[in-house]
Amino acid sequence: MATPERFSNLPEYAFPRLRALLSGIEPGGEPVVMTIGEPRHQLPGFVAPIMAENISQFGKYPPNEGSAPLLDAVSGWISRRYGIEVAPDRIMALNGTREGLFNAALALCPEEKNGQRPAILVPNPFYQVYAVAAAAVGAEAIFVSATAESGHLPDYTALDPALLDRVAIAYICSPANPQGAIADEDYLERLIALAERHDFLVFADECYSEIWRDAPPPGALAVATRMGLADRVVIFNSLSKRSNLPGLRSGFAAGSRGAIAQMRRLRSYSGAPLSLPAQAVSAAAWADEDHVRDSLALYQRKYAVADRVLGNVPGYRGPEGGFFLWLPVKDGEDAAKTLWREAGIQVLPGAYLSRDVDGENPGKGYIRVALVASEDETEQALNRLKQVIY
Repeated sequence: MATPERFSNLPEYAFPRLRALLSGIEPGGEPVVMTIGEPRHQLPGFVAPIMAENISQFGKYPPNEGSAPLLDAVSGWISRRYGIEVAPDRIMALNGTREGLFNAALALCPEEKNGQRPAILVPNPFYQVYAVAAAAVGAEAIFVSATAESGHLPDYTALDPALLDRVAIAYICSPANPQGAIADEDYLERLIALAERHDFLVFADECYSEIWRDAPPPGALAVATRMGLADRVVIFNSLSKRSNLPGLRSGFAAGSRGAIAQMRRLRSYSGAPLSLPAQAVSAAAWADEDHVRDSLALYQRKYAVADRVLGNVPGYRGPEGGFFLWLPVKDGEDAAKTLWREAGIQVLPGAYLSRDVDGENPGKGYIRVALVASEDETEQALNRLKQVIY
């Protein structure tokens, strides 16, 4: 069967590309995988008892939009975290935020914008689901480079107003994957005002919101609410990074009643809802902050390790949030092969998370390194990394 043309131009996903790049190269030491953003911190202690207590619920079909206890728990967390009230009918449970970031475009992107093909703004580099969502709805993906010069966040305000009038959706990730930059309130206010002026939605991927260096990142929906423009924003978050539960596949979207109603409607036809035992665990996780504080403290210690080991590397910039290092190198692919061959350290070339724009790939001179292992393992691996490539 022929591949639909709108998907034929998508490059191969990052991790198959990495496997091909390293194929045939023997690791030069005990392998250390620092590529994938899979937290390895301790699971919350309540997970197994709650799952066991609710095991019989696997015999029931779960509600698509999320159970009442789960939606209430998310609503309560948003209130405590951001100081805004978001009713449960403005929230939808997700089978991982990747599903939501994709399906929200299907549900909310119009077929035309002002009589033209719609455009979707994507930070570059970016989480790859943003691009495939644009392709799925037939929109033009506009990749906007987020470089050191722009503070590692995309400057959407600099785009041509005629282009902005075609924009239906703008994706933003804060803390940013992979660079770790945080969109402050001023940045978010400018972006939301731009969305109001040009009539588009902001999809704010906030999956790393609970991993930060100095202060909790502001939330896009909270900023929009204070501006009286809450209808302009849909936020996405999950328990994968916050609670070290990537395998639970549990997240949520929150926005206006109209936007969430459209997403729920699509979900009723095509979604894969969370099982009721998973929803029970999720409700407990959103209601508990002790395990989050413990995990955050460990990430902050690993920031200090990275600063100590790599602080004198030219161009090094410790992340403001999230758990990735975005390390400058001459060429990301060459660095990845060298690290695997000489040290057994597996990292991701930055170009695999970016697209060429005007012949330039903003990720080419970087590697992404995940700080997901223990503090001691991280320090040992970063010292080996530094010895090999710096």
